Amino acid sequence: MTETGCDDVDKGFLKAGNPRTLLAAFLYFDVSFMVWVLLGPLGISIAHDLHLNAGQKGLLVATPVLAGALLRVVAGALVDHFGPRRVAIGAQIFVIAGLFVTWLVAPHSYAALFGVALVLGVAGASFAVALPLASAWYPPQYQGTALGIAGAGNSGTALASLFAPGLAALYGWVNVLGLATLPLMAVLIAFCFLASEPPERRVGGGLTTWLPVLRNADCWALMFFYGVTFGGFVGLASFLTIYFNDQYGLSPAIAGTCTALVVFVGSFVRPLGGAMADRIGGERALSILYTLAAGIFAVIGFGLPSIWLAFPAFFLGMLVLGLGNGAVFQLVPTRFPTRVGILTGLVGMSGGVGGFYLASSLGAARQMTGSYGPGFLCFAVIALAALACVSFCRRRWMAKSNGIPTGANAPGAL
Repeated sequence: MTETGCDDVDKGFLKAGNPRTLLAAFLYFDVSFMVWVLLGPLGISIAHDLHLNAGQKGLLVATPVLAGALLRVVAGALVDHFGPRRVAIGAQIFVIAGLFVTWLVAPHSYAALFGVALVLGVAGASFAVALPLASAWYPPQYQGTALGIAGAGNSGTALASLFAPGLAALYGWVNVLGLATLPLMAVLIAFCFLASEPPERRVGGGLTTWLPVLRNADCWALMFFYGVTFGGFVGLASFLTIYFNDQYGLSPAIAGTCTALVVFVGSFVRPLGGAMADRIGGERALSILYTLAAGIFAVIGFGLPSIWLAFPAFFLGMLVLGLGNGAVFQLVPTRFPTRVGILTGLVGMSGGVGGFYLASSLGAARQMTGSYGPGFLCFAVIALAALACVSFCRRRWMAKSNGIPTGANAPGAL
């Protein structure tokens, strides 16, 4: 495309939708994801204060990830009934209030922190609110750009890793939970002024429209693919600060900085993964990426003796997973052109479930074997299983395209 053509596309995009609402969706998504994984960067301080073992640390930091995944279904239903702007404001107020109460009460027991984890899970459900808010304002030809901009808010996970460990060392982890309300309140105020409710609400139809989709094997395949890519991304974002501290003796602040750097690369290459899938096909892109992921995490699982070797490995691993996130969502409208909204919710939920598995399994592996290696090796095996699944789906989809209707018109498809 010529430079003039690119300028025309940019001008068309700016005129086609609502840039103020798109900015509001990005900001809301960004700070929500920041607090969603907050227990991970604070895990070192919390574990030291409450004398937690590795298994307890893994379960604690994984719980908000699981809660966020499951609450996305609830958030999606609320968006259908009340609109994304209203739901976003209500969810933000709930999270702010929950963190403020936590700061006042200052819980110092392991059990009490699971209540905090559920509050943070509400922030994780922002995926099902911010993306429909951005999407509803743009025509089909600009959906990818709009969702890419709003979805870049997953970079908020890196902000938590970058700032939370150092602030916890200075002020204590309980006070960091209180401090987190400040950016949340600032964004809430901006959101109220910037965001507009979509002129036409896209009603999803409730559970009755979800159940038939779940009978389609392609739906489960896409959920599995995203459970590996985004599950790996968010699971590592939640756990790596603890891992770098425990495995290599890094200070909380340095461990958080290392985590933030690898999370940033995983966040910002997501659009490139979609572009890669557009160019060579989503199935082929995922085949390459799952092969690389299996190899990288197998090497990590067998053990790397120093942070100077481990950091590049995790950097490459997160880059691969970030590309995979974009590639999976390139397949969603391809396989289900009339069910994109429903599939976005289901696939997004499965990503959170995958993140819960990875973070909790790493802690469990350390507790049971004294090493994180088995946890990473299991993840490598799962990546190989995803590779096999992609290969099977690719052959089946190619067979259908050679004479049998595909996507929404395929036998058994929706």
